Amino acid sequence: MRTRTTTIIIGITAAAGLLCLTACDPSTSHTATGTKTNPSSTVGATGTSAAAPPAKPKTATVPDLVGKGLQTAQDTAQAAGFYNLTSHDSLGRDRMQVLDRDWQVCTQTPAAGTTAPVDTKLDFGAVKLTEKCPAGGDQKPPAKAGSTMPNYVGKGLAAARSSLPSSASITTTDATGDRMILLESNWKICTQDPKAGAPYTGQPVTFTAVKTDETCP
Repeated sequence: MRTRTTTIIIGITAAAGLLCLTACDPSTSHTATGTKTNPSSTVGATGTSAAAPPAKPKTATVPDLVGKGLQTAQDTAQAAGFYNLTSHDSLGRDRMQVLDRDWQVCTQTPAAGTTAPVDTKLDFGAVKLTEKCPAGGDQKPPAKAGSTMPNYVGKGLAAARSSLPSSASITTTDATGDRMILLESNWKICTQDPKAGAPYTGQPVTFTAVKTDETCP
């Protein structure tokens, strides 16, 4: 009899403990159908989770970079958070900025003080350190050749070649002597044949040129 009474008491105690674990848990409740729900859930009235709002793009203020050396301007832009950088020849000669420390910034896009997303492309117009920035902003490269010849005199030889069709036959010679023209971006045009405004139908083109810092004869 004593052993039987002890067993009944232990069973009642275990059942009561199980009921307490279920009923006393504040994070769990039972619906009429027996489905568990969590009061801390973000599920809306339609049964779907609320979508997080899209993150706003990070922005920064574009620094004033005009007048700086091109390499310094690029370093300053990156320090401000802008890494999408490019540059072009402000004199419209289509020269490549191979050694950035040899160039200085004349123009910038976007302008200084603009608040823009940090992935915005910053474009610097530049000239060599020994050159002056063109008055009134960047000079445009020669127009693309169509049915008539553009005026190439005074323009960069490389820019002139870029404006002609890739299939064009072009001859270039030194206007002051017999020097070989190895790097066309360092030369400017003195004369052209056909002349500016003449019909262009794919005939051969001839240029005479001098180096950029020289005077045509």
